[in-house]
Amino acid sequence: MKEKISIIAPVFNERENLKPFLMELFSVLEQTGENYEVVIVDDGSTDGGIDYLIEAARSKPRLKLIQFRRNFGQTAAIAAAFDFATGELLVAIDADMQNDPRDIPAILAKLREGFDVVSCWRSDRKDAWLTRRLPSWLANMLISRIGGVRLHDYGCTLKGYRREILGHIRLYGEMHRFIPIYASWAGARVTEIPVKHHPRVSGSSKYGLSRTFKVILDLITVKMLGSYSTKPMYFFGGVGLLACGAGTFFAAWTLVDKFINQIRAHRNPLLLLSVFLFIVGVQFILMGLVAELIIRTYFESQGKAPYIVRQTWNCPEMNRPSSFRDPMFR
Repeated sequence: MKEKISIIAPVFNERENLKPFLMELFSVLEQTGENYEVVIVDDGSTDGGIDYLIEAARSKPRLKLIQFRRNFGQTAAIAAAFDFATGELLVAIDADMQNDPRDIPAILAKLREGFDVVSCWRSDRKDAWLTRRLPSWLANMLISRIGGVRLHDYGCTLKGYRREILGHIRLYGEMHRFIPIYASWAGARVTEIPVKHHPRVSGSSKYGLSRTFKVILDLITVKMLGSYSTKPMYFFGGVGLLACGAGTFFAAWTLVDKFINQIRAHRNPLLLLSVFLFIVGVQFILMGLVAELIIRTYFESQGKAPYIVRQTWNCPEMNRPSSFRDPMFR
């Protein structure tokens, strides 16, 4: 028997697109013969589209509708859809008619090949080059290099997931675009397929150039969580030692200038720089110690383990089953 499919779609002020989107989506799903459900999360829309969604939910038993009290953002909407979905295979899709529901069968096929995450690549993207495609291209290169998972299009909502891999991921802020990276940390098999992309016909885009700066800040957070979440002293201490070393170097330079070049220390700007760098270095080392205490409190007080077990053989139940359920990303 095939796994149950959950199609999840966050919605925010897409009233003009809702009817054609749902018509096409249900048409595609009926043709596949899959056991499916559709989970729509209305993220505090103010355009009246919720009225149509309520009518659709009443007439379509397979349509689940979750309405937020206010706008919490796309990440929160996707997280809520994950929580309410009951399928073993999940496909996230935008409701703005730019993603094509006819690509869903190809995503499901890849998941059934054994992949845990299927990311989609809008290879022929129909958006403005300067304000959308260029910033996206730069961001994707940066994310791929820092995150360690090489993908062409992190920003495409259309993605497929296996349910079990989502149990190791908790989403906060605007982190939904980094799910392939989180999944990779948990040992997931990630792949990418090209998909169709359509120009927006109705409604307005919710993205702009300001989104690029948010992505950069989120990427810094992801890098810190991935590389230093269990050893923050390596980052803060490393920066602190570099700063202290630089301060010591400039202090020595100041002494050389004083005794060889006859430049008085109080007139040498390198003295102030050396003191500043040394103080900053000590502060970074102390921040690393505080971060280490916080990390230990986080893991030990909640019984969390800094690892994820795929499976075991001939091993009894651990005394702390939360070690399996609550990895460090939660």
